[in-house]
Amino acid sequence: MTTDAIEREFKQKVCEELRLAEEGKDRFRIFTPFRFDDGDHLAIVLKREKNQWLLSDEGHTYMHLTYRFNESDLESGTRKEIIENSLSEFQVENRYGEFIVKIEQGEYGDALYRFAQALLRISDVSYLSRERVKSTFYEDFRTLIAENVPEDRYVFEWHDTQHDPEGFYKVDCHINNMATPLCIYALPNDNQVRDATISLFQFEKWENSFYPIAIFQDADKVSKKVLKKFSKVCDKQFPSLQENRLEIANYLREVLSL
Repeated sequence: MTTDAIEREFKQKVCEELRLAEEGKDRFRIFTPFRFDDGDHLAIVLKREKNQWLLSDEGHTYMHLTYRFNESDLESGTRKEIIENSLSEFQVENRYGEFIVKIEQGEYGDALYRFAQALLRISDVSYLSRERVKSTFYEDFRTLIAENVPEDRYVFEWHDTQHDPEGFYKVDCHINNMATPLCIYALPNDNQVRDATISLFQFEKWENSFYPIAIFQDADKVSKKVLKKFSKVCDKQFPSLQENRLEIANYLREVLSL
């Protein structure tokens, strides 16, 4: 099939606002009107590899997501599920971060349509609903702990079985085998900060010996009044899980090595 014929089929099956630009031998850049949420266009290349024509994003989509998320966040939990489901639904292959579709039986238009749909669906990772964002925050929190703390030294959803057998005052993560255990709270909103404040005041009444730590989804979005009360019972705070990820990891490793 000639280049002009391929371009005509692309326009017929995908959209008229599309053009093909030659970039070298057996390599063409496909310009479409499709964009990511920040305005960047999808990166799509038609190229020939070992007598096989294929469409590729050459790793651009995955790289684009890493501007907003850590790679580990894309390789676990809800975000990983969205990416894998999108690839499976539109029959796209993940070749070590490069997404590709092989052109079978000259079906150029159908392949491009599937490929563009898959890339747009994957970009929806950035549009998670509020509840799913909350879900990924806790997933990211747990992943961070698991990556930096030995498995036998932490417990998620911990509570004081002696004073609180029913678990009314839970701690998101309790790190043990230390002279002073760590109680780490993952805090996505005002309500969770209030609950943590109440729990910490209650622990003081029980004279529990521990060191509290707070990791916020975004401390700037927490009410100043709520944050002020919480700061009276928790000195060590990280304003953002995403932005302070490396700092948190280094802190945990340092404390655990003491």
